[in-house]
Amino acid sequence: MSVLIVGGDHLGSIPKELDKLGVNEVRHLTGRSGQKIRDGIPETMDFIIMLCDFVNHNLAYKIKKSADNKGIPIIYAKRSWASVYQKMKEGQHQLRKMGLQLFLN
Repeated sequence: MSVLIVGGDHLGSIPKELDKLGVNEVRHLTGRSGQKIRDGIPETMDFIIMLCDFVNHNLAYKIKKSADNKGIPIIYAKRSWASVYQKMKEGQHQLRKMGLQLFLN
């Protein structure tokens, strides 16, 4: 399973914790500039985690629009593992509808 994380300069323990849940590929866009996504979202991404407190508004809009067009689910969270985990649990139904199985307690 692969995830695109948008926002934040440093991810801390988020990639390591996602690996424990079965995510084997993590890509990261810092979220400072809307120009970073010119080519669109990589085709191999299963879902997106948007770190709302550290993202450029123009980039957030472009990511949301592109994800909607491709049918990729987005999880909006703050830049902390606790927030990301909580939002993934809340959005677990949405992820399962897309055929993604995460091992959340």
